[in-house]
Amino acid sequence: MPSDSETGPDAVAAGRGQEQRADAPAPESRSPGTPASGPEAAKPLAAEPKPAEPEPAEPLAAEPEPAEPLPGVPRDSGEGDAPEPEAPDEPSPEEDLEASPEAVQASEGAIDASLEKDPTAAAPPEPPAAPASPEPPAAAAAAAARPVPGASGGKSVPIRIIGPDTPPTAGSPVAEGRPDALGRRFFNTGDLLARAAAESPDLPAVVSPAFPDYRGRTSMTLAELDRASSVVASAVAEEGFDPGDRAVLAVGPGPDFHVLVYALFKAGVIPVIVDPGMGLKRAMACLADSRPQGLVGRPKAHLLSLAFSGAFKGLRKRVTVGRTWGWGGATYSAMRERPGPPRPTVETLEGDPAAILFTSGSTGPAKGVVYTHAMFRAQVESIASSFGLEEGGTELVTFPLFGLFCPVLKLTAAIADMDPQRPGDADPKRIVTSITRHGADSLFASPALLANLASHCRARGITLPGLKTVICAGAPTRPAVVSDMKSVLMPGAKLFTPYGATEGMPLTAVEADEIAEARGMSEQGFGICVGRPVEGCDVRVIGVSDSPVNSFSEKDVLPQGEVGELVARGPVVAESYFDMPQANALAMTLGPDGGPWRRMGDAGWRDARGRVWFCGRKAQRVTTESGPLFTIPCESVFNNHPLVRRSALVGIGDPGHKHPVAVIEPAKKLSRDRWKALVRELATLAKSNPRTKGISTFLKKDFFPVDLRHNAKISREKLAVWAQRELAAGGRAPSSGEGGA
Repeated sequence: MPSDSETGPDAVAAGRGQEQRADAPAPESRSPGTPASGPEAAKPLAAEPKPAEPEPAEPLAAEPEPAEPLPGVPRDSGEGDAPEPEAPDEPSPEEDLEASPEAVQASEGAIDASLEKDPTAAAPPEPPAAPASPEPPAAAAAAAARPVPGASGGKSVPIRIIGPDTPPTAGSPVAEGRPDALGRRFFNTGDLLARAAAESPDLPAVVSPAFPDYRGRTSMTLAELDRASSVVASAVAEEGFDPGDRAVLAVGPGPDFHVLVYALFKAGVIPVIVDPGMGLKRAMACLADSRPQGLVGRPKAHLLSLAFSGAFKGLRKRVTVGRTWGWGGATYSAMRERPGPPRPTVETLEGDPAAILFTSGSTGPAKGVVYTHAMFRAQVESIASSFGLEEGGTELVTFPLFGLFCPVLKLTAAIADMDPQRPGDADPKRIVTSITRHGADSLFASPALLANLASHCRARGITLPGLKTVICAGAPTRPAVVSDMKSVLMPGAKLFTPYGATEGMPLTAVEADEIAEARGMSEQGFGICVGRPVEGCDVRVIGVSDSPVNSFSEKDVLPQGEVGELVARGPVVAESYFDMPQANALAMTLGPDGGPWRRMGDAGWRDARGRVWFCGRKAQRVTTESGPLFTIPCESVFNNHPLVRRSALVGIGDPGHKHPVAVIEPAKKLSRDRWKALVRELATLAKSNPRTKGISTFLKKDFFPVDLRHNAKISREKLAVWAQRELAAGGRAPSSGEGGA
């Protein structure tokens, strides 16, 4: 992206008054822009950055230059790296969550699609009879606000804490928008589908040749989807599911997934959705945290619930999508054939929980984000207004959760022929075929999928004339990937890279042309431009802190150009994790207006044009003796080299005194001599940029560990452990600057 004189950071971020512990007095406030005193004082940076003249390469084993404050590098309190503890691949669950060897063998070895078709398959033993469901707790003020603990003497964040004892809303016919006795508004997300079906009944809602429904059908209209979901919602209620119950939803993409999600909405039941790609035991731990009363899923999911009974202690209600094998409950096929008219949609308040969606856990333990009905409605409105999606169009769905928005936006959800749990492995030839076959004019995909698709099309001279809108999300998207993908689209097509997270999406948005304009600054280490806040949302920058932040004032908002911690508010932003008061206390704060703001866990800055620049996860910053280094700015410098596919900044050593290490994933296989030459070239690049001149150690790793949801977020925590082992095994002190083979 060319340099932009209006947007260059002109000051170094200093930790502001937010960095305080819950039991500490409020620090003395400073006016925005006032630099920190002492060795971490800020230095100004020219508004229009230009790369310094490269210094001659020298052996990396040489003594590194003395550290000094780096222009353009933010400062924080220096209390050291305190990221959220990374959830291990296989955390040690509670003792009773462990499965017996026989159960694990049954659940992991032989439970597949053939289970539903082979009548001779051995059934698992009958589970013990479930005890009677306890009486629901007394409904004491369903919308009463519980405070989130903060610093003593300060305000608390007034959000609704959702826990297992939160009383459900009673069911009755929907009256959207009508206030109750306390002035709260009624709304159910299922109403959005009913409205779309009433206006465009014959519009195809879902087309899914690769994933047919329970009867082998591959498509359904909006009217059919609305009717089917209402019928199943009625059957769900008749099976004993109550409004406010939490039900694990464990089905794959396709028409049945859409029917079941909207059926649960209409029944007032809260679907709990966990990404199975995070690993079996991690997924089971998430389900244990959600304490579900019901399970709606394939036979394999029900067998797993028996094998890992500790995660399903309160499970009393079951719906099987397929054949049951002795565990009781209803079948989805029987529900779909339920006779008679469906019941009315359950009445819910717009602030009632609609779903619990678990984060990927890429930088810490996965957490259940509580989505309200109002939040879903706001997301639909924001997606429609931010990305210019046209009613009657067709979206190629590569991420099933995003596909749920398509019917209510009056878009056809064409389910891509791919494994949605492995977007980075999707066959680009099949993606091109799916785009052409379905006449898709929009596409939502992860950066990993788009990078492969763009490379495939460019190598074969393929253009994608039908695509008018491409949305790339799930992880930071390099400007080069955006440029490559834009080159295979027709003139006039739009490519957006929104910023957000499971806790709030979209918060900002930027189009490819503006990304191209800012590319020069990104490649010089200023972060990735993610655009301006979308309508109704606000994003601010405050000082970096790893402790709870009780509140912040306008004085605490950092000036333009200073890197700090991103906080956001808006109707698309969740205000609660499920039954996690400590996580809520850390994630939420009170803003200048006294309202709740979410701390996004990301670092970034804002420019003079109101754009947000993303600099990486706060928990992944490397705090050295000279101050913090953020991942995206440093990695962007090394990613400019043609032999670098991608890089990752990690820290080795004690918190606050970490030694930065750049781990390199080469673009192709390198000989030992070529790797040594590359190390010298990267060392020269590092010295030429103020953000990276303190980096002198390089290690090579052929493949990076990435998140399992989007296959794009680098697991720097795992790389840091690996780098520590590599340096120790090679007998090299981190400060030696040796390049690892």
